[in-house]
Amino acid sequence: MKLGWMACAVFLVASFIPGVAQESATAKALSPLEQSLIAGEKSLIEAKKKDDDAFFKRTLSADFVLVGVDGELHEKQDAIDELGDSGLVELTPYSIKVVTVGEDPGHVTVAIVTYDAIVRKAPEEDQGPPPRYQHFSSVWVKQGDAWKLQFHQATAAHWGDW
Repeated sequence: MKLGWMACAVFLVASFIPGVAQESATAKALSPLEQSLIAGEKSLIEAKKKDDDAFFKRTLSADFVLVGVDGELHEKQDAIDELGDSGLVELTPYSIKVVTVGEDPGHVTVAIVTYDAIVRKAPEEDQGPPPRYQHFSSVWVKQGDAWKLQFHQATAAHWGDW
């Protein structure tokens, strides 16, 4: 009887492996542009954690706009203050995607980076912590040789934990 169960388990595992191998083989490799934009977004996340004003001043476009998780609109200097560390304990991104805007892939000047994230932040005096699961969207614009962040929005992805 034990041998029968063992044979059945081996058969199930063996039939599962080709599906996993096929799934990982079909995963699309990231282009250099996608890698660059994702690296820029990860640098933004690190700058948020460190309250790196120099990064924000260097990376944000002159007309940068931020929409916070509370729906408030912040223009550049207010956004820099809002992006900085205000009790941020964790910001872990996952499911990062890049969408280029325009029809000529060789001359992309605008791209949108979206991702979900786990956010842990110390509660503020007048309210509890922000939603733990959030969706972020960023619009990056090519200005000369550099990518500048022009728009960033945080949206609660799970309303039950606000």
